[in-house]
Amino acid sequence: MGKCTTLLLLLCLPGLLPAQTTQKPVLHGRHWMAITGKPLAATAGAMIFQQGGNAVDAACAMIAATSTMWDVLSWGGETQALIYNPNTKKVTGINALGVAPTGATPAFYRQRNMQYPPEYGPLSAVTPGTPGGILTMLAEYGTKSLKEVLAPAMELAKGYPIEAQTANYIQEYKKWITQWPYSKQVFFTHPDRPRLAPDGGEIFRQADLLATLQKMVDAEQAALRQGKSRKEAIYAAYDRFYKGDIAREFVRGCKEQGGLITLQDMANWKVRIEEPLMVTYKGIEVYKLSQWTQGPAMLQALNILENFDLKSMGYNSSRYIHTVYQAMNLAFADRDFYYGDPYFPPEEPMKGLLSKAYAKERARAIDPEQNDTTLGPGDPYPFQQQQNPYLGLLKNWGHTAAYKPDQPIQGPDDPFLRTFLSGTTSVEAADAEGWVVSVTPSGGWIPATIAGRTGIGMSQRLQSFVLDEKENPFNVMEPGKRPRVTLTPTLAMKDGKPYLAFAVQGGDTQDQNLLQFFLNVVEFGMNVQEAAEAANFNSYQMYSSFGMHERKPGGLTLQENTPSWTRKELKRMGYKTDYQARTSGPINAIWFDWEHGSFWGGSSNHGEDYGIGW
Repeated sequence: MGKCTTLLLLLCLPGLLPAQTTQKPVLHGRHWMAITGKPLAATAGAMIFQQGGNAVDAACAMIAATSTMWDVLSWGGETQALIYNPNTKKVTGINALGVAPTGATPAFYRQRNMQYPPEYGPLSAVTPGTPGGILTMLAEYGTKSLKEVLAPAMELAKGYPIEAQTANYIQEYKKWITQWPYSKQVFFTHPDRPRLAPDGGEIFRQADLLATLQKMVDAEQAALRQGKSRKEAIYAAYDRFYKGDIAREFVRGCKEQGGLITLQDMANWKVRIEEPLMVTYKGIEVYKLSQWTQGPAMLQALNILENFDLKSMGYNSSRYIHTVYQAMNLAFADRDFYYGDPYFPPEEPMKGLLSKAYAKERARAIDPEQNDTTLGPGDPYPFQQQQNPYLGLLKNWGHTAAYKPDQPIQGPDDPFLRTFLSGTTSVEAADAEGWVVSVTPSGGWIPATIAGRTGIGMSQRLQSFVLDEKENPFNVMEPGKRPRVTLTPTLAMKDGKPYLAFAVQGGDTQDQNLLQFFLNVVEFGMNVQEAAEAANFNSYQMYSSFGMHERKPGGLTLQENTPSWTRKELKRMGYKTDYQARTSGPINAIWFDWEHGSFWGGSSNHGEDYGIGW
């Protein structure tokens, strides 16, 4: 036997080859990293990077591509982002969430015997935010033209091979789509056969959307020919969308189908560039968008968990699961009562909610031996030297019709679970110049009501409002107001430099999964891919932000490989457990390796998320 043959045999022997500990490999890059919810959309980001764009340009291209591909969102949805600017050394927030339209009042929906705005349809729509978000990010922080950044999305609109998952969603929701004429024209590519939806891999074309995107590019190019600057030209496209012929057709199509959005609603809406919120966890600065998202709940949970030695408990031990679960419930109870649009009164008590002293008090409320299904909102006002004006509402909080403690999860197809986990996508981008972008765009998911001949699916985000101040006095519907949303990108800084950029889809589980991902890295030393694939757990003790806003205290989803002794101990503590094969959530993340000057990308094995680095 020759030396080469012997070497080959040795290499094939079990145990001699290095084992890959994750189902997906870590992504490595030196110059840039682009990660999002679809492989084709990640390729769109890579194309812009290869053309010399920065991370903001690439992120905008990926948002545009995922919106065009109906990656559980569309162009009429909402975009929110965190951007690290290497020139200012600061993290900035982008608030491109639409608002409740004229006439959208609690009385309007109560007159129609609705406890909440509907889950689907024109009456669930806020004004479109994603176009404004993309245009503002690009104008303020990007380098490329709108024509360059939208080119991949426009190519997709001309026709792309639709994924089976998206095509199957269209078929599944055909009864809804049938109600809306413009949606039928786009989604039902086979109106004369039982399967109305496209087949997986079929070339899916969107002529109306392509025309809308072309109008935006035309507005930009016309402005450039008139001698306008790059920024001014991009804002010309913004004006055409929100004040011009695109807005007129969007509003016409919305109203024709029973929606409430007016031309004035479109023209008055604007993107807000904001200061994000931040707490430190063991010296690491963790940034989130403010209380119009659920993001601060993760910050509150980190503050609470700083009072415990998590590492000594062991990863996903019964003690660890119990402690993190209780901390999440405390933080999310505060979310459910105190979070809302900061641009509308009353003012949310964020200083108290994010104080370390308040977190220490909340930590003392955790029973180390038993799940407490009665945990509710605390009183943060004394921690900002104020008197709580809502103590009366707090006394009876938590026992609405949606309180369902005796109904355990019935497996992955449980209707409650599907609503609670309502997905979207996420976008992560970074470049060698130092720009970092984390985005969780959403809204206008299938079954979307398409507004006239624009090709744009309207958002369904109105359902995240409440109609009764007894549930949350800060999130009661009002025209012009933004609902408190689940969408929650994250950036972490360490020693004055970017440390982690991460986001995930999954409705009310987003900050649960992101919290555990962060702890996996910081407390248990996992690399970014290991942390993205690691088994997480989910609580349902908080109110869902969708549908009928149900909650199931004590409900706990665990990964199916959870050991029997852990299952037994958690049952003794009072948990109602169910088990799933994958529980990481579709996390996308970038870790910054400053020692070697490179990026490590992670993309969970949970769904279709995908990344490319160079």
